[in-house]
Amino acid sequence: MTRLGIFGGGQLAQMLTQAAVSLGVETVIFERGADSPAGRLTQAEIVGAWDDPALLDTFAGRCDLVTLENEFIDAAILAGLEARGLPVFPGGATLALVQDKLLQKERIAAAGIPVPAFCGVAAPEDLRAAAGDMGWPLLLKARRNGYDGYGNATLRGPEDVAPAWGRLTRGGSPLLVEAFVPFVRELAVMVVRGRDGEARAYPVVETVQREHICHIVRAPAPISAAEADAATALAIAAVEAVAGVGIFGVELFALADGRILFNELAPRPHNSGHYTIEACVASQFENHLRAVLGWPLAPTELRAPAAVMVNLLGRRAGPVGPNALRAALAVPGAHIHLYGKRESRVGRKMGHVTALGATLSEAEDLALRAADLVDI
Repeated sequence: MTRLGIFGGGQLAQMLTQAAVSLGVETVIFERGADSPAGRLTQAEIVGAWDDPALLDTFAGRCDLVTLENEFIDAAILAGLEARGLPVFPGGATLALVQDKLLQKERIAAAGIPVPAFCGVAAPEDLRAAAGDMGWPLLLKARRNGYDGYGNATLRGPEDVAPAWGRLTRGGSPLLVEAFVPFVRELAVMVVRGRDGEARAYPVVETVQREHICHIVRAPAPISAAEADAATALAIAAVEAVAGVGIFGVELFALADGRILFNELAPRPHNSGHYTIEACVASQFENHLRAVLGWPLAPTELRAPAAVMVNLLGRRAGPVGPNALRAALAVPGAHIHLYGKRESRVGRKMGHVTALGATLSEAEDLALRAADLVDI
């Protein structure tokens, strides 16, 4: 049996492990804290710091190859495993490009892919200079370790610079600034790319954010065929530009004039692709496993005309009760997933609901009805 090591033990590793069971693949979870959602699903769990030499030795000895569920691990750790001869996908070089958003943008722009204007900034004064070139508002971002709106700040004018700079530099990451994009829709595409370079894209989806956290995903996005084709081609080109292997979530902006701009990509399963579990011929998790293992990729088409996913975000702080899903399970056709997080807090991703339908409206009504009944 193949043994796949996964850095991280959260919900993405949990769903990768669930997919691995069906393919006869054993997972080895390496997580920094005990009692992780994925760690509970396997007897092969290592707990501790990812850069601990002894634990890395143990991890490497128990795995045939390695992948990851987030981009927060230092790329040098992956490169060290590769130097031992252990296959790692996505590789250390890819992660080094992707986990620093400035390097990521530079590589994507160098590939000829359209991106918003951007530049690195080393001091608050640089933002005022950037505003002279790009105009207000601006988007200030941490170059590393930002997600779900953490690590981002919108600057409406000079008065926003000092507080945003202080907040975002507190974590120690250098920053970059981007021109604000007046998009009409936020789009995303899941792209899977195999070891042999074959790439397949899932349908282009529309994502709706709430407080910088993905709230709703609509598949397929309600855009023209020309826009969908352009978004798909852009997303595949972005993954090829970073030599990605595995599943990648590519986030895009749709502009009023029909143009598509690259926003950023994630080198792992992505929230905008969770709908694929029920809605597509093969899920993003199955295709990630196929890609990193060097196996044939699976089809990515939808099983129904439309699908909508709604994130289940914590509404209060406290433990998750045993009957949290009871009322929602009475909604026929709603596929409900909880991630096994023992404690809820306001805004925390606790699970998701997916519904299929003949139309986006039908699927969204069903998914929202079930989501509203989940007691978290």
